[in-house]
Amino acid sequence: MPYAVTHVLIVVIFLELFREYFIKNKQNFPFHYIFAGGIFSLLPDFDVAIYYFLSFLGFTLEQIHRTFSHNIFVPLFFLLLAFVSYKFKSKKLSEHHLKLRNIFLVIAFGIFIHLLLDVTIWGSIMPFYPLSSFSVGLDLVEFLPIAWQKSFLQSLDAALLVLWLVWLEVRHKISSFL
Repeated sequence: MPYAVTHVLIVVIFLELFREYFIKNKQNFPFHYIFAGGIFSLLPDFDVAIYYFLSFLGFTLEQIHRTFSHNIFVPLFFLLLAFVSYKFKSKKLSEHHLKLRNIFLVIAFGIFIHLLLDVTIWGSIMPFYPLSSFSVGLDLVEFLPIAWQKSFLQSLDAALLVLWLVWLEVRHKISSFL
């Protein structure tokens, strides 16, 4: 299971690159969307917090984590909300150049990327839970040399954070804010 930093930064980096290279008018895709996508990319792991409460009733982490919040229905729910809210107008949101449908779209994107990372890097998910207990996972970390496996996720977090900070400096000159 990738760590929280990886989940957030992968989504933030993808959304930032999308904004940078595909959006002509940057006001149509403000940084609020990138922030929302990054924060909500952690939503599937909220089941760990629920586990802490349910553990007093005898539930194990394996019975809770990567079940009801790690399936394809969660991002599809937010896609449905984006579709339903297509014509929704909010003066408060429009003051910040935001649209509710786009907020739901970046949330769905963040959750989908979370699931994709969990499936590919380490572990498995049940994509159709609770309809099926079918589980899928590539466990790519297991293909690394054994000596690297325990430190890979921390190293991935560190590398992504450094790359993102370098990007912020090169593209947005964040050191000038200090």
